[in-house]
Amino acid sequence: MPEPNAPPAGDGASSNQSPSIFSKILQGVLIWFGIQMLMKQFMGGGNQPKTATMKDTEGNVVQVPTNTGDIPAYQLRPADLDPGATYNRIPQRLAPIWPADSAIDIVVTVSPSFIPAKIASVPKEMVALRETGFKIGNYSDRRSAETLFNVPASVQNNGTLWGHFYFGLTGSNLDPKDSGFDPATAVHFTYPLTQYLPKKKEAKTRNLLQDTPDAIEEPAEDVSGPIIANYYHPNTSLSFVPDTGILSTSQLAPAVQQFLNIESTGARDGTGQNSWYYPVLFVNQFWQMKTHMMLVNDTVKTLPLRLDLGNLRNWQFNVMATMDLNTKQQARQAAFGGSLPGGSDGSEVELIKEILLDTNPWLLGVTVVVSIAHLILETLAFGSDIAHYRKKKDNVGISVRSILANVFMQGVIFLYLVDNSQNTSWMILGSQGIGIVIEFWKITTIVNVRVRQAPPGSLIPYRIAFEDKYKLSETEEKTKEYDEIAFKYMYIAGVPLLIGYAIYSLYYESHKSWYSYIITTLVGSVYAYGFLMMVPSLYINYRLKSVAHMPGKAMMYKFLNTFIDDLFAFTIKMPFLHRLATLRDDVIFFIYLYQRWVYKIDYTRVNEFGQGGDDEEPSKEATAEPKSLPKIDSTVAEKVDGDIKATGMSTGNAKKRK
Repeated sequence: MPEPNAPPAGDGASSNQSPSIFSKILQGVLIWFGIQMLMKQFMGGGNQPKTATMKDTEGNVVQVPTNTGDIPAYQLRPADLDPGATYNRIPQRLAPIWPADSAIDIVVTVSPSFIPAKIASVPKEMVALRETGFKIGNYSDRRSAETLFNVPASVQNNGTLWGHFYFGLTGSNLDPKDSGFDPATAVHFTYPLTQYLPKKKEAKTRNLLQDTPDAIEEPAEDVSGPIIANYYHPNTSLSFVPDTGILSTSQLAPAVQQFLNIESTGARDGTGQNSWYYPVLFVNQFWQMKTHMMLVNDTVKTLPLRLDLGNLRNWQFNVMATMDLNTKQQARQAAFGGSLPGGSDGSEVELIKEILLDTNPWLLGVTVVVSIAHLILETLAFGSDIAHYRKKKDNVGISVRSILANVFMQGVIFLYLVDNSQNTSWMILGSQGIGIVIEFWKITTIVNVRVRQAPPGSLIPYRIAFEDKYKLSETEEKTKEYDEIAFKYMYIAGVPLLIGYAIYSLYYESHKSWYSYIITTLVGSVYAYGFLMMVPSLYINYRLKSVAHMPGKAMMYKFLNTFIDDLFAFTIKMPFLHRLATLRDDVIFFIYLYQRWVYKIDYTRVNEFGQGGDDEEPSKEATAEPKSLPKIDSTVAEKVDGDIKATGMSTGNAKKRK
């Protein structure tokens, strides 16, 4: 006789590393589809009648299922085993005990005890669902019920809230405590409605001016391992799974086994190897997000509960049950320090489900498409930016201060994202880190970075100096002058705003520490006024009346990505300030487009900065000497170079762009 569901034991770390959850799901789906195809080939599909009328051994007319194969129906089982057969305590195969289209009565109660009480004695508020005549296999038949109950004291003190599920054929006695209860027509099982999950660590914040270190409570002793807490979700779906057919116990996945209830009297067919099972009732917790759950403790007095009753297809049940069980196991394993494939922490599936639940389907579909475009454009932008600075031979139109400021700003943003790593996707962190490395590299292509001795009297013996690689031309000197002018006005506008925001944040907001306060204040200013870092470049474009020196391809790739970032801001997990900052670059983009329209670029000639087209290297044909011209004596060439220069000679190496 199979043992009933027992209360869960204490959580612990798994000693063996489990394979990837996605490989398990894929393997289970493929096996299920293969079995279904074989069954349809040999059993003639799903159009056969599901119920047959026959007489049992006592001559009574009974309704029996038709999908039991070579296992006799439960109502037609033999009284004794076949001669020479042995009784197997663990059945090898299981057949449905009732027809697949049976009408069901169901009652669901909640209780702090694993042991069921008499249904009639259960308080009304603890009866969550009571339905009659529900049709298994009728996907249009949906029922729901809601209740509000007082939380038992044991549940408030980290105890389990149990759901008791009673269901049977319509008109049967569902109460196992009554003498008229018949296991052939009704069944009862329990399932926990609360979940023990690792508690998310929350950073403690305080007002740095009002709270002094003495007033702060002494931190609790460090606890080795995670803190397990009792969580509850107010919505649960109950789904009957029709057409499960004959099951082999040795091939059942653990996720399916937990919802399988075998005939409770221990009956077997004539071989002693096979038994029967009740219809599968799936307590569906797949869509229960941890972010939507409530922490149950002594402050929680009442809890709401909504139950939705319906039918679910077999393949959906297998996928959901397997994913839900593996997700919980991997999250528990990661919480106890176990390693997972790919270095994940078990929260990736939770994030995907959260996106599926909270995002409009059309927006989600567009997001999937543009995600691929985002990766491609970001790679192209990095590559084009690097190529532009590698080919560039002068500093015309480049704001060195903007690049240095951009390195500082991106570094501040990176530290802020790390400080809030629990609310940040690794995709955002990785992209930010690569951007910082590229900005550092840009500096080395424009100026020489040297370590020099500090002036006498300085506290630091050495300093970092940025020195020009060569003597600047007149246009480069103008660029440097315009850069200084732009930053002077930026300082006048930005510094008071930064000081004002810092005072406001210190006085009105709470922070984890002084370090967190500094990073949060700086990043708040960067997000709010960070678009000012592009203003010097736009100002230089305005004074030079040209955008030919700008990395056109890289700029277009980056600006296209800003619109994709606007879409990501509604779907990808990121801090609020980072989400808000994705909208600021759009303003710069439109100003840059206006400048490109006003300051036209003639790609058929060398521009005013000695650049041809997109700074492409001249071809071999362009640099080769004309074959029709005779070689000139070197002495003659020196004289020509010293006295007379032909008109248009400086443009001889220009490459024509079509």
